[in-house]
Amino acid sequence: MSTMPNADNVDPTDARILLELAAHPRAATVAVADRVGIARNTAQARLARLERNGAVGPFERRVSPRALGYPLKAFVTAQVTQRKLDDVAAALAAVPEILEVDGVSGSTDLLIQVVAANADDLYRIAGQILAVPGVERTNTALVMRQLVDYRITPLLHRLTERPDGGGRTAP
Repeated sequence: MSTMPNADNVDPTDARILLELAAHPRAATVAVADRVGIARNTAQARLARLERNGAVGPFERRVSPRALGYPLKAFVTAQVTQRKLDDVAAALAAVPEILEVDGVSGSTDLLIQVVAANADDLYRIAGQILAVPGVERTNTALVMRQLVDYRITPLLHRLTERPDGGGRTAP
C-alpha cells in the first residue's frame, strides 16, 4: 500500500535540492537551482515550502556540543507522572545541557539527550533532571563512542531513486 503524496511530502526534486544543500550548505539558491536543473524561482519557492513545513531543520543542529566545551553525551531515560508531563517537559526545556527530549513507548516515558563538560557536570545534570517535580525515576547511559553519525542523505538518495517519489511503503 502506497502513501498518498501531499503538500508536506518531500518529492524527488525536493530531495535533490536537499542533497545539494547537504553537500554545499552555503550555496546560493541560483547555484542549487543550476545543479538540480530547475529555475531559480522554482528552487526558491520549494525551499520556502520546505522551511515552512519543517522539512529543513534549524541551523543549530550542525553546531557540535564538543566545540562548545561539552564533550560528554549521555541518554537519560525517565519515568514521569503522566498528569505532570507538560510541566516536566517545560522544566527540562529550561536546562541548557538538555539537547532533546522524546516521549517514548515501553517501560520508560522520556528519552533525554544531554551533554556535559565532564563526569561531575553529568552528575549535576542528572540530579537536576531527577529533582524535577513529576520525574519519578531516571537511568543514565553515557555514550562511549558514536558509531553512526546523524544522517539523512541515504533517505534522500532513496527518494530520488523512486519512480513514484513516495516514501517507504509497507511490504
